[in-house]
Amino acid sequence: MDTVILSDWLAARLDRTAAEPVYRQVLGLMQQAILTGQLPPGAKLPSSRTLAGDLGIARNTVLHVYDQLTAEGYVISTTGSGTYVADTRPDTTAVNARKAPRAASGPVGVVAGTEPAQSGAPERGGLSMRGSRLISKAGVSARQWGAFMPGVPDVSEFPARTWSRLQSKLWKQANPDLLTYAPGGGYRPLRRALSDYLRVARSAKCTPDQIIITTGIHQSIDLAVRLLTDVGDRAWVEEPCYWGARSVLQASGLTLVPVPVDDEGLNPSEQDLKSPPRIALVTPSHQYPLGMVMSLARRRTLLEYARQHGVWIIEDDYDSEFRYGSRPLASLQGLDDAGQVIYVGSLGKMLFPGLRIGYMIAPEHLVDRFRTGLAELYREGQLMQQAVLTEFIMDGYLTSHVRRMRALYGERRQILIDAITARFGDTLPVMGDEAGLHLVLGLPDHADDREVTAASYDAGVIVRPLASYYNSETPERRGLLLGYACVPNDRIGPAFDTLARVIEQTALKTSAVPTRAA
Repeated sequence: MDTVILSDWLAARLDRTAAEPVYRQVLGLMQQAILTGQLPPGAKLPSSRTLAGDLGIARNTVLHVYDQLTAEGYVISTTGSGTYVADTRPDTTAVNARKAPRAASGPVGVVAGTEPAQSGAPERGGLSMRGSRLISKAGVSARQWGAFMPGVPDVSEFPARTWSRLQSKLWKQANPDLLTYAPGGGYRPLRRALSDYLRVARSAKCTPDQIIITTGIHQSIDLAVRLLTDVGDRAWVEEPCYWGARSVLQASGLTLVPVPVDDEGLNPSEQDLKSPPRIALVTPSHQYPLGMVMSLARRRTLLEYARQHGVWIIEDDYDSEFRYGSRPLASLQGLDDAGQVIYVGSLGKMLFPGLRIGYMIAPEHLVDRFRTGLAELYREGQLMQQAVLTEFIMDGYLTSHVRRMRALYGERRQILIDAITARFGDTLPVMGDEAGLHLVLGLPDHADDREVTAASYDAGVIVRPLASYYNSETPERRGLLLGYACVPNDRIGPAFDTLARVIEQTALKTSAVPTRAA
């Protein structure tokens, strides 16, 4: 492409009516011509005066284009000689270099007893094996609100005016300390308020210094795993367990060991006990998703095993404030005398998920290192939000809000149970309804809960299949997780009628309709 052709080529492509400045258009077109080889390496560009005249634009515009092309390495300018296209073609020697063979050891971080579909390097342009596994097992839903989305509180009931008033008061003060990063594990007044709350509400043993503010349970677990484990370490997870926590562990390269649960919680076999893990992730106060409570005997056994074998226990206490018919249960951390338990929790379900404020109780001998690790990895902030939350807690709004929502959720829980009973009687079991924001509706053994989930989604009702919470491809139980917290009272019945029709239609395919006998 010679000088005349370049001018004609640019002129034919300039849109003088477009919102994009002429400078940006000329620059982009010349970059395109160089990258595609239409302007080959060594080609001399017309002078700025000549090109400006040919295009009918200001010479300064062309000068700015040439300066930018020079700065980005597209062209080389030589005083007294002119401007030439630089040779930016890839180095074929480097591109075609033989790749070193991959290490013989297989990938780590897979569930015990399973192997990836294929080994070797990831396909060109694709994800890593770890990334592919994470995406293929992802449980996140495109919809996060409505019947019967599990784990979501009713954010429409949040006292937004109160929160707004507290926030406005703090913004008027415009304290610079609240607008910077959050060193030291978070806003100290909030750590003090949470320490007082957890000692009373959860029987936790902690000081304000042991509280570390995070963005939620996922980040708390991620921080603990990064600081306390190495790639390939074994991690006990409950079978079934929360898919989000499982994904965090797998993405860190840990080898997951699914440990079954029974009516008393985590129940490791003799074989499990012979190979102590580096960490054990448990939900002792309300097992997720099945809802059982770990018995005191099992708690003491787990703590003693952890003490003797140096096992770190991560206690995920995600929604224990919402227990119906009894007071919230004491935490496992409150029984720990050896400093082996890392307690993690969140304000999301008590207030609103978008708040993204969680916390962890670190053992005293790890506090400083956890604080440093948090600041080094995540550069925490949100001090203004933490300050607002502190005011919200200290003025008593948190306690009153949780009390009110516990009553409301308990009412919705009962409406849903009544709807299930009215439609199916006792033919389908209800599990895990004593606490939390969801219950589990059992299905017949032959039913495919993933199929029911997909069909109900198409019908406008969100549920989650119990099968997706198992590590095994052949789950022990089939069922549906039904969240009731974010469903208005008058919508629970109609929404469940829709779900019930889907269950019945799916069951018809196997000639086993689980309807209530007349």
